[in-house]
Amino acid sequence: MNGNKIEELQEIIDESSHIVFFGGAGVSTESGIPDFRSTGGLYRQQWNYPPEQIISHSFFENNPKDFFRFYTQKMIALDAKPNAAHLKLAELEKAGKLLSVVTQNIDGLHQKAGSKNVWELHGSVLRNYCQKCGASYTADEIIKMCGCGGSLTNQPGIHATCNIPYCNHKDVKDTSKICNGIIKPDVVLYEEGLNDHIVNGAVKDIARADTLIVGGTSLVVYPAAGLINYFHGKNIVLINKSETNADTRANLVIHDSIGKVLEQIKIN
Repeated sequence: MNGNKIEELQEIIDESSHIVFFGGAGVSTESGIPDFRSTGGLYRQQWNYPPEQIISHSFFENNPKDFFRFYTQKMIALDAKPNAAHLKLAELEKAGKLLSVVTQNIDGLHQKAGSKNVWELHGSVLRNYCQKCGASYTADEIIKMCGCGGSLTNQPGIHATCNIPYCNHKDVKDTSKICNGIIKPDVVLYEEGLNDHIVNGAVKDIARADTLIVGGTSLVVYPAAGLINYFHGKNIVLINKSETNADTRANLVIHDSIGKVLEQIKIN
């Protein structure tokens, strides 16, 4: 049955010139990164606190050690590699078919695959900054500063404690002193709003797209999921392992993994 749907998807892509891809956690599960809500996903894993509480702004402020222990061990995956979905989307962009990728993921795998136009709605673990002076830090630097684990796909050991990463740049007001501000991931936590520039860019691209491909997302995380309402083009394609509440809106629905589907698409 999916064979005919793949042919239909191929035809839609061939006839499109302004495709936007809107993706969620399911895009990266094939790279070994667990999603948030499926069986075995991040929210089902055992921890001292519920994961949705740990990745909230108030928890970051009040319990930074526990936050960074979870963050470095469960959210940073530096050894993860782009899968077939990431690579195909980068090919489509290079061929001039794909306008941009709008992603809810924070792993940076689209850029690692070669995509240039990526709107990261929830930020990226690859960027971290000092809240006091604005100095930038890589994910590698954060892991070393915390000293409590590494990439989640390496299955690091559980460490009881974790160092809080403090900025080691010189203080902007007194260069004889170290800044010592707490470094924060450039990730949108619960209780925080989305970046207006990112949202506006994503909305603009979705609004001018002739085809919107939605993949690997359950479309339950708002306000991000609501962005598909700005699409007024010809084709909505939904590719997800399970049903979503937007299935009835789509021209084409494929219940399968996004990587398995996209790897069968040819770039004409």
